[in-house]
Amino acid sequence: MQLEAVVRRLELEQLYTDYVHCLDGDELEHWPDFFTEDCFYRVTSAENYEARMPLGLIHATSRNMLKDRVSALREANIYEPQRYRHLVSSIKIVEEGADTLDLTANFLVVRTMQEGDMTLFAAGRYLDEIRLTDGTWKFTRKDVVLDSRQIDTLLAIPL
Repeated sequence: MQLEAVVRRLELEQLYTDYVHCLDGDELEHWPDFFTEDCFYRVTSAENYEARMPLGLIHATSRNMLKDRVSALREANIYEPQRYRHLVSSIKIVEEGADTLDLTANFLVVRTMQEGDMTLFAAGRYLDEIRLTDGTWKFTRKDVVLDSRQIDTLLAIPL
């Protein structure tokens, strides 16, 4: 493996590590910073994704829409305190462009409620496009494709 490929692999690992630590650490105000201004973010089921259904449970077409979502979570939504723990694995480069990469990665999310009950909240895969912007990889597109059609109504925190 060439040094450039090793460096790229470490950069990708760092991107996903920083992304899930932001979510798990409840640093949601920084979450939109992982995306380009003209990004696309969607949470959908595998069934809807495969049927090419355009909308999702969460749908945003810009960084500003992601910021609005965070504001709504902080100011308008009321839900029981909970913690999330994301596990990301098997990051794979699907296609390489001049300054973009198409990636896929698997994820699991465990949710812990205030009283201590833990459940497997979500499982699926990320289908991502990232772009190198000012020396930093950012998501231009993130499709969060959930394995199950059964989605908890408490899907408030981004995946």
